[in-house]
Amino acid sequence: MKRRKQDERLTVPVALAPSGDPVALAKALIACESITPARGEVFDVLEAALIPLGFDVDRFVVGEAPDGPVENLLAVRGSGGRHFAFAGHLDVVPPGSGWASDPFVPQVRGELLHGRGAVDMKGAIAAFVAAAAVTPADAGTISLIITGDEEGPAVFGTRALIDRMTARGIAPDLCLVGEPTSVNALGDMIKIGRRGSVNIWIEVQGRQGHVAYPHLADNPIPRLVAMLAEIEAITLDTGTDWFQPSNIEITDLTVGNPATNVIPAKASARLSIRFNDQHRGEALAARIEAIAKRHAPSANVTAKISGEAFLTPPGEFSALIAAAIEAATGCAPELSTTGGTSDARFLSALCPTVEFGLVNATMHKLDEAVALADLDKLSAIYADILIRVLQPAII
Repeated sequence: MKRRKQDERLTVPVALAPSGDPVALAKALIACESITPARGEVFDVLEAALIPLGFDVDRFVVGEAPDGPVENLLAVRGSGGRHFAFAGHLDVVPPGSGWASDPFVPQVRGELLHGRGAVDMKGAIAAFVAAAAVTPADAGTISLIITGDEEGPAVFGTRALIDRMTARGIAPDLCLVGEPTSVNALGDMIKIGRRGSVNIWIEVQGRQGHVAYPHLADNPIPRLVAMLAEIEAITLDTGTDWFQPSNIEITDLTVGNPATNVIPAKASARLSIRFNDQHRGEALAARIEAIAKRHAPSANVTAKISGEAFLTPPGEFSALIAAAIEAATGCAPELSTTGGTSDARFLSALCPTVEFGLVNATMHKLDEAVALADLDKLSAIYADILIRVLQPAII
């Protein structure tokens, strides 16, 4: 797609929400059915909220099936001074059945706003836009790095956005990812790192035969079981000051043999390794492959590295965010590296990156919901963070 300048008019097929009202904008975003990979309408809504605030909006679609096409949005306002980037995603996981109301019809019940994406993470995006709306345009440089594919393969999402930024010479000084990091109350946890992830598939070939004549066959199962036993016995590390121990889990074991009197021709297994910053995905995959080949030289071993571990050591950035949270909530947040992966694994290569957002108790669940008060409070915290980063002298 071509870049759209701030003076171009848009026609959006849903009601426009005020940029400075996080609840109204969250409702408008939730109303767009944006199951991963997301494109189109939900980006129209976000773009329409950003244009009046002076953002230069760059939307583009990349990739082909099966992992694409994916739409991404890069919005920049200002130049010079410090550059603060906010990153997030507009795609959501499928809602499933059993909701109390339509997951893509935002509904307020009591003090909660329900809808798919309310906390993961359309609510946080709406809160940041509202924060930008009250931040002076001449305060410094603000950007939004928004993808339509974080919940899916993430092949053509944030990585493509980083390529776009590099091509345009856009280099933020700090990046905040708006993932729902809070656990029990807004602001009780921020993420300063994440473990890496690698999945490994192992297939051992044998030779099919009758169980009564084992000398005429070659059973692959004992070799697979032996290598898995060796892998299971590995202790990768005992953890670090900021990371829990790395772990290897056997997530699938398949033979698929329906007959009781047949030695199967092959057996396969799948592993998932979550690792801290003492390791690299490629080295872990090579270690597993060496074990597999020792037990079964002809084994097929395939690895897919979803992301490397990263850590933004506690320092000025995390202290600044913690101060903004404590000023609004009265509580000092815990600095953590727990949980699964996020797109921060890619963005951390650009600049110091931290994650902070809404309470994650209902993300990916039926009747996902965000407290209305939390949307307003998160907007205020994000606005405070922007001022602390862009105009530290006035704090």
